[in-house]
Amino acid sequence: MKRSVLKFGGSSVADFMKIKEIAGYLKSRIEQDEQLIVVVSAMGKTTDDLLASVSHLTNNPNDKDIAMLLNTGEQQTISFLSLALNDLSVRARPLTGYQAGIETTGKHLKSKISSIKTEFLEELFETHDLLIVAGFQGFNKAGELTTLGRGGSDTTAVAIASALDCPCEIYTDVTGVFSTDPRIFPEAKRWEMISFEEMMEMSALGAGVLETRSVELANNHNIPIYLGKTLSEEKGTWIVPNDQMLERKAVTGVALDKEMAHVTITYPLETKTFLTDLFVKLEEAEINIDMISQIQNQEGLQLSFTFKESEERELSQLFDSLKESYANLYVKIETTYCKLSVIGAGMRDMTGVASKIFKTLLASDIPFYQVTTSEISVSYVVDEENGEKATRLLCQAFNL
Repeated sequence: MKRSVLKFGGSSVADFMKIKEIAGYLKSRIEQDEQLIVVVSAMGKTTDDLLASVSHLTNNPNDKDIAMLLNTGEQQTISFLSLALNDLSVRARPLTGYQAGIETTGKHLKSKISSIKTEFLEELFETHDLLIVAGFQGFNKAGELTTLGRGGSDTTAVAIASALDCPCEIYTDVTGVFSTDPRIFPEAKRWEMISFEEMMEMSALGAGVLETRSVELANNHNIPIYLGKTLSEEKGTWIVPNDQMLERKAVTGVALDKEMAHVTITYPLETKTFLTDLFVKLEEAEINIDMISQIQNQEGLQLSFTFKESEERELSQLFDSLKESYANLYVKIETTYCKLSVIGAGMRDMTGVASKIFKTLLASDIPFYQVTTSEISVSYVVDEENGEKATRLLCQAFNL
């Protein structure tokens, strides 16, 4: 019997009518002799609302309590969807991350999946047509509830698909992977197929379509992902292993990350001890940084990098603790920038891509403050006010 993992995002299950429509669709799949594992997010803006409610009680919440609270969002959705399915005579079983055996490691709000116990899932399929798993959540070795961070339901779905060796379909409010955000550039092309490599780069650089870890998992376990619009007959995008791509464009997409911030650190004295302390603290806080550049001269050290704006509070606390030991440390955090990235696996073999990007930005008087490259991407830090304009210009320049 064919088996698939399907994931529905928060906008897809935002109200009861949508949940009932999804239940009807799932029933039609079951009637075609499929076994389904359905992973769901919290309804609509439930997670944001739960986080906002905390401020009424405390300004200094601990992560363990927040994780416990956020777990309730997905539990509502699995219950509602199971009620709708059982009303249609579909033998459905809702499961929390704990019940589904999703074990995690790391911090309570930034956990990573370490293992999934599939024996219980296989046992349930003997008496059920469909299993509904709460995305975004799991449990650690201490038996405490954890969450996987923003976009964690994507990771849950791909991890289960990897554990059960079956394809994964992710449904959301977009019809696939576009060359850029259609809200910024309405003429953006939708790709029928894109490689894991390019999708990982686009996700990591702010495209926001899929959570980066989910694509990494799919790549590691060779699990194809289909991304499509919920209950739409429009074709979506298949994200596939790199060797299944017949043709590679020089540029596949342009990603704009507005949810980033930029930090510049200046320290005039001996730097080895300072840098060691800095990166140890970044690792302990699990703060992910990007676009790192360093200058060392007679005036000392200047280090710049980008980070997620949502981690500004944690990073500020980290620098405050460093200043206790390094009195001459100067830190400037800038939140009025954005990151603009041009991505394409064909960059490896084709010349002139970087030159074309530079000339396009310079011709339009768009200044940039930092540039980094990888094998398949070039990223720029630009003023936030120029981000969308630069995105449109580059899409036009590369016929995206």
